Amino acid sequence: MRVRRARPVQEFVAGAQSPAPRGSSLPIVIIGAGMGGLVAALDLAAAGREVILCERASDPGGKLRQVRLGDAVIDAGPTVLTMRPIFEQIFADAGADLSTELSLRPIEVLARHVWSGAQPFDLMADPDASAVAIGDYFGAASAAGYRRFCALSARIYDALDASFMRMPVPSLPALIARTGIGGLAALRSVSPFTSLWTALGKNFPDPRLRQLFARYATYSGASPFLAPATLMLIAHVEQSGVWRIDGGLTRLASALANLAVQRGAHMRYNCAVDEILIDHGMVDGVRLRGGETIRADRVIANVELGALAAGQFGPAVQKVVAPAARGAKRSLSAVTWQVVARTRGFVLSHHNVFFSADYQAEFAQIARGGLADDPTIYLCAQDRHGGEGEERLNAAERMLLLVNAPALGDTAPLSEANLQACWRRVTERLGRAGLTLEVEQMGRTDPAGFAAAFPGAGGALYGRSLDGWRDPFARPPARTALPGLYLAGGSAHPGPGLPMAALSGRFAARAVLDDAP
Repeated sequence: MRVRRARPVQEFVAGAQSPAPRGSSLPIVIIGAGMGGLVAALDLAAAGREVILCERASDPGGKLRQVRLGDAVIDAGPTVLTMRPIFEQIFADAGADLSTELSLRPIEVLARHVWSGAQPFDLMADPDASAVAIGDYFGAASAAGYRRFCALSARIYDALDASFMRMPVPSLPALIARTGIGGLAALRSVSPFTSLWTALGKNFPDPRLRQLFARYATYSGASPFLAPATLMLIAHVEQSGVWRIDGGLTRLASALANLAVQRGAHMRYNCAVDEILIDHGMVDGVRLRGGETIRADRVIANVELGALAAGQFGPAVQKVVAPAARGAKRSLSAVTWQVVARTRGFVLSHHNVFFSADYQAEFAQIARGGLADDPTIYLCAQDRHGGEGEERLNAAERMLLLVNAPALGDTAPLSEANLQACWRRVTERLGRAGLTLEVEQMGRTDPAGFAAAFPGAGGALYGRSLDGWRDPFARPPARTALPGLYLAGGSAHPGPGLPMAALSGRFAARAVLDDAP
């Protein structure tokens, strides 16, 4: 089975709408050193513009973060890199080479999947190997369904890549115009009104495989029973390459920040912005916590849209962005545990998923504002390399464990009793799969913790929720109605995840450059 590789970023700003240029010798201020802000800073600095990036934390990365437990450093945000050509192009456009700056290693086993009472099943990065494994585990009919699914996911990816993901200002008419007959046929075959869960049933009568691929909805913080079927394109993204980075994913953030500094950007950490200043209906700068003012007539806000809409950066900005946030349902949050532990029994791969017995009941409980009684558990064993011949380790291992949770960290935070009960359920579920954790050190982040670290979203990790085909078009583009204010990050188009947030930074930088003389 041949996999079409994701295309490199070329002319990703085609179709941008530019107002009349404005002259200025003032610096460009970027708020937030998450992925979108870092990429925008690098693009602008590489273009010779003066850039000041203000980050309230002490390090770059935003949700791309690490937690230290004693001597152990654990990736506590994204754990893989996909769509590598996007990042190769970003580095190349800045005169650097991604493979020189970072050591990337492909992951052979995408994930080890476990259902109650069953042997684990490994989905491979190589689709041909996966088809064979599915045939051996689930039967020939399921293998044939998987091959049909792969072909369809590739067609959907091709249809939406240039017409939506790389369009600075997405719209349904533009998508239709750019997709072409073949792309429209692919999109019609899954129906834009069909949920991912329903669409998967056409190729996977076995409920376990349906559950496995429905989990792609959670990559965008959505329920598979509401998310649009087009999210099956993630299968093609993974088959195009999944990578880990030696030293952890935060090395990507550090590399982007360092390269931006080399190109002339000024990085100010422990530097919180309290207000975006407005003068005569135009951006005039930012006021920092403590009172310092930085004059600027162009500001890129790489922050949660909800923070802007709630007035946390001033009433004038609130008035502009509130319509884009009004009525938006929050995406999922999570409870995560950062663990150093020895393991007994079950042999882990790098990525492991322990599924709940009733997926629909799990998401129904989360929708009602609680934690699931029987949650699906993601476990990233960060000292294992994801190969087929993974062996049991004798030393203590670094792990990240995650279960989905409602994004109510600002209004209905989970009690300590609920969180402790959830951990007991997690360890009991792992135990039923044969895995025992002998925990030596542990940290935890719940929705309230995420809400405090990333204000404005209640702990939601992926911007607005994708509850239907309209929601992807509801994310705001980079350019706002307020002259001089631009948006980047997972709350803006094209959405959450490292590659999409990186593209949002490129869109914002391009809009700034187009609006300047």
